Amino acid sequence: MRTSRPNAPSQNHPQHSILGEEELAADTSAEHLWIIDPLDGTTNFVHDIPHFAVSVAYYRNGTAECGVICNPVRDDWYTAVQGNGAFHNGRAINVSHATEFNEVLISVGFYYDRGAIMEATLAAMRECYHKNVRGIRRLGTASLDLDQVATGQFGAYFEYELSLWDFTAGKLLVEEARGRVTTCRGDALPLNKSSVLAGNPQLHELIRDITARHYPG
Repeated sequence: MRTSRPNAPSQNHPQHSILGEEELAADTSAEHLWIIDPLDGTTNFVHDIPHFAVSVAYYRNGTAECGVICNPVRDDWYTAVQGNGAFHNGRAINVSHATEFNEVLISVGFYYDRGAIMEATLAAMRECYHKNVRGIRRLGTASLDLDQVATGQFGAYFEYELSLWDFTAGKLLVEEARGRVTTCRGDALPLNKSSVLAGNPQLHELIRDITARHYPG
């Protein structure tokens, strides 16, 4: 028996654009823009480490309206709608209220390149340790790092180079959890490849000075 295939999203919603890591190209200025990472944390996945995610963000006229991130192994769901807060498995979440380095863990990401970006990251980490940060973690999945800032598990997270699909859903999660997300220099994030610094408002200010000072290039 022959079955019919459902229409592709572009057929049902031709005015919607889809941008993603897996060969999905789109105009970021489109009125309706979906930004998708079907597998964030590929290296973890390949090595059977159950810390990876699917990330989906919807932007309308350049503004994030909703974001969903799921770790399918743990059935962990993080959701946010602009102006309506952030949630983890249906429970409202907020960023940490900590104000000092020695109260928090910070998460970092390492770019695949083993050159200037990696050296800048290590230099920033070193300064964080000199300022008595409680600890630093590198877990390898940017979207989940941002989620853990939103839940308050991490006081902050930074990475010197990420693609759009790595951070767009997580950015909304952190902001709806009353956190702040910028570039590592403190500028507004573009709809493009960028550095990312996320944290609660107090720690964001402290760490921005470090990440800006060691910014590569």
